[in-house]
Amino acid sequence: MTSSRTTHAMHAPSRRGFLQAGALATAGLLVAPRMVLASAATDRRFVFIIQRGAADGLETLVPYADPGYARLRGALAVDASTASAATRLDGTFALHPSLVQTAGLYTAKEALFIHAVASPYRDRSHFDGQNVLESGGIAPYQLKDGWLNRLVALLPRHGPEAIAISSTVPLALRGPAEVSSYAPAASARTTDDMLQRFEQLYAQDPQLEAMWSSAMEARGMAGPATRQSPAELGKLAARFLMQPAGPRIAMLETGGWDTHSAQTPRMANQLKSLDALLAALKEGMGDTWSQTVVLVATEFGRTAAANGTGGTDHGTGSVAMLLGGAVQGGRVLGDWPGLAANALYEGRDLRPTTSLSAVIATATGECFGVAPRGSPKRCSRRCPAARSRSRCPACCVHEAIIHPVKHARPPLVQVSKERTGGTSGLHRTAQELTTLHREVRIRATETSRFSSGETGNLCAQQHQVGQY
Repeated sequence: MTSSRTTHAMHAPSRRGFLQAGALATAGLLVAPRMVLASAATDRRFVFIIQRGAADGLETLVPYADPGYARLRGALAVDASTASAATRLDGTFALHPSLVQTAGLYTAKEALFIHAVASPYRDRSHFDGQNVLESGGIAPYQLKDGWLNRLVALLPRHGPEAIAISSTVPLALRGPAEVSSYAPAASARTTDDMLQRFEQLYAQDPQLEAMWSSAMEARGMAGPATRQSPAELGKLAARFLMQPAGPRIAMLETGGWDTHSAQTPRMANQLKSLDALLAALKEGMGDTWSQTVVLVATEFGRTAAANGTGGTDHGTGSVAMLLGGAVQGGRVLGDWPGLAANALYEGRDLRPTTSLSAVIATATGECFGVAPRGSPKRCSRRCPAARSRSRCPACCVHEAIIHPVKHARPPLVQVSKERTGGTSGLHRTAQELTTLHREVRIRATETSRFSSGETGNLCAQQHQVGQY
C-alpha cells in the first residue's frame, strides 16, 4: 500500500522499492478503473465522481424547451418529444434516455441537478481544467494538494485516512492526509501459498510488513477480483464504503467524455455506463445509501453548437449532479442563462451562472457538518441561522472558501475575483452560496454534525425547509 507522501516522489531503484512493487502487484494492486477512498469517524459517506474529458451538460440534462437548443445542436439534439425518448423532469429539462436508473433516483427524490455550472477556469485545456477542479484553486497549478484531501483533514479519523483503487492517487485527494492506492486485477492468479511466502519475506522488514498488512486488509474489504465494468466498480466502491470500520469518502474517475466526433453513440454509451455505476453503488450500499451523498462533475462543458464532425468542442458551462439517499432531490437548480446568441459565453458556450466551488462547498458542508479551524462563530446575515448564537456547518465551510485569508489551513476551494457582467465573481459566488445553502439540502442526522450537539441540533432547526 502506497501513500500520497511517497507515491508522488521520485525514488532511485532499490531492493526495497522492487520488493514494494512486488508486494503491491501480488496483492492485486494493478492499473484498473480508479477509485479513491478515505476514512472518517462518521456514518455519512461522500462520493466524488469526476468525468474526465469535459462531459456535455447539454446532452446530459437536455434543455428541450429552449428554442436555441435544437437550432444549435441540429442532428445532435436529443429528442425529448416523447417519454421513451428522454425523461422530462419539468417544463424545461429532460434527462438523456441512457440515464434510466438516474431518472428513477430523481423520481424517488434522491437526485438533483445544477445546470450552467463551472469552475473559475476558462481556457478550455483538459489538463489545466482538471487541475483547477481537483485542487480547488482559481488558476492551474496554483495549489499542490486537492480539496478532497483538505476535506479529509477536517474530519475526525479512526483509521487509515484514504485508499485509492488506482495505480496513483488523483490530485483531488493528494495532500498532507495520508492516502493509499488499491486496484484489483481480475486476471490475477495468486495462490495462497504464494501470498504466504511473500508475507514471510516482508516480515523481515517493519516498513514492508506494515505495507503488506495494509494491502491485505484492503484486499479483504474489496472481496474477489472481478472484471472492472462500471457496475462492478460501483459494487466495489460500495463494499469499501459500507464497512463499519472502512472508508467514508470515495473518488471515482470516469474517462472518455471528450466527444469531438460521433457524439450521439459515444454519449449514449458513456451515460449508460455512468447510470450503471450509480445504480450498482446504490444497490451495494444497502441501508447505508440513506447516509450517502454523491457528487458528479466535470472540468468544463462543451460548445453549445455542434461542430462539423458530429460532435462538440471544448466549452465552459456544464451540469453537476448530487445524488444519494441523504440528498433532498427531485429538483433542477440553477439560473438558466438561455441559449440565445447574445446569451452564450464568448458567443459559443453555455454561460456559467453557478460556481462549481459553491456546489462542492454546499454538498460537503451539509453532508458532514464540518467547521474549519478559525471559522467565524456567527453565520452571515443571509443565513437562516444568522440570528442564533451558533454557526451552521455549511456556512463554516463556505466561509473558508470565500475568505481563505482568515484561516490558517488552505480552503477547500477558492473563488475567483474575475468580473462578470459588472458584478465581481467574489460577490456573485457569495450570493450563489446563499442560494445553494437554501436549496441544496442534505438530510440532517445527529452523527453528521461534528460541532457540539447543541450547535448541530440548532442548525438543523434553523435550516429546516420541507423535509430537511
